[in-house]
Amino acid sequence: MSPAAMMLRRFCCFSTAVSPSASSSSSAPTAKKKPLVFLGSPQVSATVLDALFNASSSPDSPFEVAAIVTQPPARRNRGKKIMPSPVAQYALDRGFSPELILTPERAGEESFLYTLRELNPDICITAAYGNILPSKFLKIPPLGTVNIHPSLLPLYRGAAPVQRAIQDGVKESGVSLAFTVRALDAGPVIASQRWEVDNRIKAPDLLDLLFSEGSKLLIRELPSLLDGSAQAKAKPQDETKATLAPKITPEESWLCFNEEAVALHNKVRAFAGWPGTRAKFALMDKENGQQNVIELKIITTRVCSEIRGEGGEVDGISFAKGALLVPCGGGTVLEVLEVQLPGKKVVDAAAFWNGLRGQTLMKV
Repeated sequence: MSPAAMMLRRFCCFSTAVSPSASSSSSAPTAKKKPLVFLGSPQVSATVLDALFNASSSPDSPFEVAAIVTQPPARRNRGKKIMPSPVAQYALDRGFSPELILTPERAGEESFLYTLRELNPDICITAAYGNILPSKFLKIPPLGTVNIHPSLLPLYRGAAPVQRAIQDGVKESGVSLAFTVRALDAGPVIASQRWEVDNRIKAPDLLDLLFSEGSKLLIRELPSLLDGSAQAKAKPQDETKATLAPKITPEESWLCFNEEAVALHNKVRAFAGWPGTRAKFALMDKENGQQNVIELKIITTRVCSEIRGEGGEVDGISFAKGALLVPCGGGTVLEVLEVQLPGKKVVDAAAFWNGLRGQTLMKV
């Protein structure tokens, strides 16, 4: 017997021994639970895994989490220490067997696919896994692979659906449960949940909210997923309405104040967390006439209700009611509420303004 097969035998024995749904009576017959494999990596994925763990612990649960697939350990906390992914760490904290946490570099690795076949999952669930699933993978679970995607498909397919939606200033978003196919986020949609988007919410908060709602949607739809009826009721996506949400790059983080304030406000919200938004300003010392250019990370903003006329100072920045007032395109004004200097802590606009000590702040 191969080492991999021997390890898988240990997996199965361990999984059966620690299964929270195992019968307390050795003589009572129990129905075989369907094995489910979960794929996810960041913290939002742990929300979904938590829901699956809780559902599988029910005495009448028809499934068990047979294995977890996640990104390999990487340097976190500013590169100081190699750490497991948030999903892996959460699973370990819940007492899940380390041997059942699989961390392939790529989901197409033959050794990984062999292990997955030996696990023989009925269904796979993905939530922000972060790796492309090849056809060889998708052919393994007979009930398919189902993805939780934080948008109302076919809108915002791709790597950054929440960020791009906020950047576009959408009033409504949501989460979709869809079968995974080789084309990007293009599989039939099983169910979706709509959500009104507040114009102050930032991307990390909306992402948390949508994955929380997505986990509830998944648990609600699990019976149809496990009995196969979801495949019949899933609806194909309308390709004519499809939009893309490409990956964000650090180069996009710069703000251009020639744009209108609402567009800049939406960008600040969309890029919150990573990569953030930055802008350059000039500090003018009135006494000696010296000018220094500084870089600020813009943390929190809102759109000023006032519209400035053409006669005012177009580059000067003022302070009022706890905000830096930055003139923008179309006569609009962006209120900056929180900022961060390189290497410093986030401070509110009042603290930053007081620290200028009478220097004039200008747009560059």
